[in-house]
Amino acid sequence: MIGRTAHRVIFGDSRNMREVDDESVHLVVTSPPYPMIELWDDLFRKLNPETDRLFERLKKTKDKTEREGIIRKLFESMHETLFPVWRELHRVLVPGGIACINIGDATRKIDGSFRLFPNHARVIEDFEKLGFVTLPYILWKKPTNKPNAFLGSGFLPPNAYVTLDVEYILIFRKGAPRRFRPRDPLRYASRYTREERDRWFSQIWDDVKGERQVHPKVERRTAAFPEEIPRRLIRMFSVIGDTVLDPFLGTGTTMKVAIELQRNSVGYEIDEGLRPLIEDKIGRGRLDIGFEVEFIHRRETLKEL
Repeated sequence: MIGRTAHRVIFGDSRNMREVDDESVHLVVTSPPYPMIELWDDLFRKLNPETDRLFERLKKTKDKTEREGIIRKLFESMHETLFPVWRELHRVLVPGGIACINIGDATRKIDGSFRLFPNHARVIEDFEKLGFVTLPYILWKKPTNKPNAFLGSGFLPPNAYVTLDVEYILIFRKGAPRRFRPRDPLRYASRYTREERDRWFSQIWDDVKGERQVHPKVERRTAAFPEEIPRRLIRMFSVIGDTVLDPFLGTGTTMKVAIELQRNSVGYEIDEGLRPLIEDKIGRGRLDIGFEVEFIHRRETLKEL
């Protein structure tokens, strides 16, 4: 139906996507590091000196009021680290292009106080600032490893907490909907079934299980991005031959699915050490599909995350 698809993996910081032309991407599918989730603290500290400085201040001060202020600033500084990526997405997306951001809120106990950090709300605010149109989002209800584990005081009100068992797939559009020529053949070849439409375009997805990473290099990413998530989103919001971007590529799940669905793709990953895993994931079992992959390494890549 189309010729060989082209794919680029860029090992570098996606806050500057200079390798991607303006208005050349049709769809973004990604899952960024979640602010205020402890396993990502070191990454945010390396990427943003202000975040590192705030963590150091938090360790040193004993004043409760000051510590409360520092915690709020930490949440803001982590989102400020992500904001340049969102700005780049607005630049590289075509008019009418879609960005799908899978992100979870964070719960954390700091200074003896348990609280929620609403990452999804903060991301929506940032995308609105950039001029994106916010569309209805999807709630991905993830099966929990401990379905009967609840926080707080057991059966005694009022000090228990609601279990955090959903993540958000936020959906944004750059401007008005995309325009196509009448009866565009690739658009019609990309159509989904009625059953797929009814299931995929419902707001709650409760039939997609998370995946656990088993490779020692990515043990820190215990809840892997399951292939079914980008598979659905790519089918829902792009057509054959489009270009899909993942600015937080990880082990290459989005690119693998884009290859299978005959889309072109670009992925950014800051950890060069993941290259063997990416090569393995996108190359396995795909001899029957024509595609080419280019790997680009930047000097400023952080080698140890």
